[in-house]
Amino acid sequence: MAKLPQKLERKLEKRRLDDALRELPKSRNLIDFSSNDYLGLSRKDEIAKEGHQLLESSEITKNSSTGSRLLTGNHALYQELEEFLARHHRANATLVFNSGYDANIGFFSCVPQRGDIIFYDELVHASIRDGIQMSNAKSYKFAHNNIEDLSCHIERSRNIDSNTEIYVVTESVFSMDGDTPDLKALANYCNAKGYHLIVDEAHATGIFGNGKDMVCELQLEKKVFARVITFGKALGNHGAAVLGSEKLKSYLINFARSLIYSTALPPHTIACILAAYKYLEKRGADDHTDLQNNIIYFKEQLVELEIQKNFIESHSAIHCLVVPGNKRVKQLSKKLETEGFDVRPILSPTVKVGQERLRFCLHSYNTKEEISRILSLVKNLLDK
Repeated sequence: MAKLPQKLERKLEKRRLDDALRELPKSRNLIDFSSNDYLGLSRKDEIAKEGHQLLESSEITKNSSTGSRLLTGNHALYQELEEFLARHHRANATLVFNSGYDANIGFFSCVPQRGDIIFYDELVHASIRDGIQMSNAKSYKFAHNNIEDLSCHIERSRNIDSNTEIYVVTESVFSMDGDTPDLKALANYCNAKGYHLIVDEAHATGIFGNGKDMVCELQLEKKVFARVITFGKALGNHGAAVLGSEKLKSYLINFARSLIYSTALPPHTIACILAAYKYLEKRGADDHTDLQNNIIYFKEQLVELEIQKNFIESHSAIHCLVVPGNKRVKQLSKKLETEGFDVRPILSPTVKVGQERLRFCLHSYNTKEEISRILSLVKNLLDK
């Protein structure tokens, strides 16, 4: 095999020296405090069966979509799903992408134009940042969840052309902190100023707003320019969608390269997304209740064990214990693994140096005994 170039070797070696080298993990039979399967829908046999029945009733037998959506891949279930999503999430139109990453790079690489300005929360997901880097628009980050800082940044840019459009980007639940911005205040601010607000709902989809999202829960649909929802987390499937106006959908179909030049999702995936939503509508209330009860119990245990100061404040399913240093946080993760728990370390450069952490993802299927046991272990490890 050809030798790896020295520049690449040096970058890999630096990762090794920083205890930041990524490797694909092996499958392990551990108690899950790591996956994004918040409601346990990936484990539901009835969803897989419903998806199969939907394929049969639609007389779709292909294993593949056979091409991009603009060629042969736009099978009939796509229209059914997009029409359902628009109704369910109270949007004018919906466009399904292959993943949240594809949706974000597709949107941000083509919607903001040269001369426009994008202001993004400093902790937005890497897919948003990558999409912004591909855009011809200028971009500036603002302090996390800080509308005042956002306003100051915009005011400093007010010598802009009258044709300049301003886009403001945030998340409803941040993947690495689990916290939430004041979406009502942010939406009202953007609406009053004529700015375009984009909200990534990846970690809120299916959990908030009775199985919808946080924008729906707060009734902000008319004040948000676009939402990105994903199906690979609480929905237990794969794929994503951009919610917005009919004209935005038409624009993305024409200019979003990650949609235009990708093989479409196979019929089985679309059928299972529809089946997951139908499950949530009919039988998802208990799973939502179990998840919310576990979040409450987890936070109560943090207080009882007097370790809440070590965690980032969160009311979502994501709770993070800050443990500075890649080496130390990996050691803690490994010790929890030996006790049968799967809690993954989040290392720099994924987060800032000094902000390394253990990320606890809570689920509807975690038991209170599991939560008590793992937090007791954490307290003992911190005391040492």
